[in-house]
Amino acid sequence: MPLARSLSVTSLTGLEDWDDELDLENSILFEVAWEVANKVGGIYTVIQTKAKITLDEWGENYFLIGPYLEQNVRTQVELIDPPNPAIRRTIDSMNAKGCKVYFGRWLIEGGPYVILIDIAATAWSLDRWKTELWDSCSIGIPWYDREANDAVLFGFLTAWFLGEFSAQCEEKPFIIGHFHEWLAGIGLVLCRTRKLPVATVFTTHATLLGRYLCAGSVDFYNNLQNFNLDKEAGDRQIYHRYCMERSAVHCAHAFTTVSQITAVEAEHLLKRKPDIVTPNGLNVKKFSAMHEFQNLHAQSKARIQEFVRGHFYGHLDFNLDKTIFFFIAGRYEYSNKGADVFLEALARLNYLLRVNGSQTTVVAFFIMPARTNNFNVETLKGQAVRKQLWDTANAVKEKFGKKLYESLLVGNLPDMNKMLDKEDFTMMKRAIFATQRHSFPPVCTHNMLDDSTDPILNTIRRIGLFNSSSDRVKVIFHPEFLSSTSPLLPVDYEEFVRGCHLGVFPSYYEPWGYTPAECTVMGIPSISTNLSGFGCFMEEHIADPSAYGIYIMDRRFRALDESCTQLTSFLYSFCQQTRRQRIIQRNRTERLSDLLDWKYLGRYYMYARHMALAKAFPDNFTYEPHEPTAPPPQRDPKSDFNGTSERMKKQRRTNRTSRPRALMEARRKWRKASKKGSSEASTSSNASTRPFPAAPVTSAAPPTPSSREKN
Repeated sequence: MPLARSLSVTSLTGLEDWDDELDLENSILFEVAWEVANKVGGIYTVIQTKAKITLDEWGENYFLIGPYLEQNVRTQVELIDPPNPAIRRTIDSMNAKGCKVYFGRWLIEGGPYVILIDIAATAWSLDRWKTELWDSCSIGIPWYDREANDAVLFGFLTAWFLGEFSAQCEEKPFIIGHFHEWLAGIGLVLCRTRKLPVATVFTTHATLLGRYLCAGSVDFYNNLQNFNLDKEAGDRQIYHRYCMERSAVHCAHAFTTVSQITAVEAEHLLKRKPDIVTPNGLNVKKFSAMHEFQNLHAQSKARIQEFVRGHFYGHLDFNLDKTIFFFIAGRYEYSNKGADVFLEALARLNYLLRVNGSQTTVVAFFIMPARTNNFNVETLKGQAVRKQLWDTANAVKEKFGKKLYESLLVGNLPDMNKMLDKEDFTMMKRAIFATQRHSFPPVCTHNMLDDSTDPILNTIRRIGLFNSSSDRVKVIFHPEFLSSTSPLLPVDYEEFVRGCHLGVFPSYYEPWGYTPAECTVMGIPSISTNLSGFGCFMEEHIADPSAYGIYIMDRRFRALDESCTQLTSFLYSFCQQTRRQRIIQRNRTERLSDLLDWKYLGRYYMYARHMALAKAFPDNFTYEPHEPTAPPPQRDPKSDFNGTSERMKKQRRTNRTSRPRALMEARRKWRKASKKGSSEASTSSNASTRPFPAAPVTSAAPPTPSSREKN
């Protein structure tokens, strides 16, 4: 079923016309999530990067509520006394009744206030609160599900805090509670059942049932309307979690989700259509390098090349200047993240490059954390051999330079036969012999605990990509998060992304997709799908995403084999690009970074909060729902390869369609006269405009601006 445009996905320029200004002096925003100062997954990134723009809007009236975890607090939070008297009285009151509530500043950009609740201190109330949850909502929580039990404790304590805060305020403010994901959902449900004066917003970043169904290799999107939801949740032993999530969705004044594809999913699985889609953004300023980002790419690429030299020692029979780096990164969800499709496409790409005699070599990195016990000895040896060769070369260079210097000092040209002695040649021969290798370079950089059952390694064995000399595609599986302190590949994730040429994320289930978004703001082209939130967002706002280095695979309306063929086509076309074409494309990709900035995308959250206030306090706030519109996708206003502004092209097409009938008649007469060769008709046609060039054709392959180079 095609994805229809909704109220929330409009052109960003249209947001400027929204009347979202609120009187925030008497309003307070509490944002509640399990990942406040607690990194578990992508929600942490959402809240962390959005905090600055929210703080600029709300100032001292913005507070984050999360769990108190000692290890995280020591490194991320500065505990202080609450400056707000009502907050101080609320915390003192709860602590006096046996709770442990802490207040501080989260040490991220903007330094927002955080309220951290120690759920362990009130674990003695768990059974009583679970009974209350059953009596009021008919939701039963099994004793063995620790995560669900934590969610109950966190939810009841959050609702207790919000109710206590409302009671402690002398002048009753308008309170907004924004809850993220099912782990915080119980707090929202209790706010409604206890009739607290709180306007509630619930944001689901991915539905629980959707994740479990996709992990089971189910034809998910073609059967959304056919699932027996209660049975599917019960079969997977998550029925109680599903009830918690669905209750929060239906109790919220405003329900939001992060992408249009997830909105369709939520409508079928949670039985409520989201009121607004709130796309995830990034703090673009953090990644911004202005004109320096091309230099940063070269520097980071050099560090990756050093690792490749060591990893492939003894088999370094390819030109690193003609080597392209692909990568995929994220949670180790083999099918959901598209690692299966990527590997199959790499096998086909390897065949195409070999058959066509291409001199290009591809090194594909898989950065997906898995269970390991240590580094691979052969991998560590490769880096040691590389370092030894480097030290040997420097030692010989130093001796050579000293002899050359002394020869020039006395006015003689050096005798090249005497510049290197036998000892130098012996040292170099020993270094060369040390690089001999009788096995292929390892595919995996670590020792895997489940080597025989690992899906990536088993697929590599099946397709035969063993890093042999005849392969034009090499594979490196790094089952650990990147770190600048690693003895193997000492780069952090941001530096690694900058050094690669293309990010490949052919996900089957990806509610948003931060990895391709991070590639975009760093000027690195990427491949995404129309089943990811990022891919849908780009298709909605960019007329021709592939022209800007954003390739969108069709995994919704094509069979798996067809999608794999399309991905292979993207990869092969990218390999055919010249270095100059890749540089131009990176420039165009980086232009889209502002589209992903919280400075613009944060306005969707503003609108969701306004909607919740109007529903919770109709006597004080009003909002007028906008009619859903379908504006044309936006194009980059900067010049394209031919130097013609896209805005000018759009204006020309608009003028052509809105031209008066008399003007169109004059144009037809001018054309007839032109065919007869009448110069008089040609000179009298100044009132009409010139014929319009054909609209550019959208191609699935990467742009090849060779015409400009020839000119």
